[in-house]
Amino acid sequence: MRTIAFVGQKGGSGKSTIASSLAVAAQATGEKVCLIDMDPQGALANWARTRAARDVAVVASGAARLPAWLAFLERKGVTLAILDTPGAEGAASSGAMQVADLNIVPSRPSLFDLRASARTCAALEEIEAEFVLLLNQRPPGQTAQVQDCVETLEEMGELISPGILMRGDYQEAARHGSGVTELNPDSAAAEEMRGLWESIRGRLARAKAERPVRAAA
Repeated sequence: MRTIAFVGQKGGSGKSTIASSLAVAAQATGEKVCLIDMDPQGALANWARTRAARDVAVVASGAARLPAWLAFLERKGVTLAILDTPGAEGAASSGAMQVADLNIVPSRPSLFDLRASARTCAALEEIEAEFVLLLNQRPPGQTAQVQDCVETLEEMGELISPGILMRGDYQEAARHGSGVTELNPDSAAAEEMRGLWESIRGRLARAKAERPVRAAA
């Protein structure tokens, strides 16, 4: 089983919205997915209650129960666990960072988000955790502001692509308990999410291949 965690020390960066659509996109490629909602606000738990299908499991967990949940899910044949964490420092975020095969740090193109992302990256580097950054809610067009944001994020670490544009489909899908690939399979948002899952899947494979080398060093 592979585990990814959406982490960030600021709320509003879109962790829950991306996690739910990513779970649906991954499930469509044959993964058996479980979302682990570690945020007290329970956005993913609410999403699951709205969702008509029961193909993507959602469980709630605090930091203390997380290792037991992961062991249980692996025994049940889950192939991908996606952790959603609160937008603040604390035991839940720290616990997720430590167990994830890959941490994903979403950031909107704003000064406050970039500063929060820098703090999150520093915390991940301190524990030598694998992570990538993701530009989220990017405005249309390649403006100077967007380019500056991209360059700032690339200075912090690896920036995964594609980035996520500001599109209404993401919020609409979350509202209906679905993913963007279900809401409108032929939309730009759906193509974006499928591309993001392929990038994450490739990055997970790379992390797994590199892990023994780092341990031996």
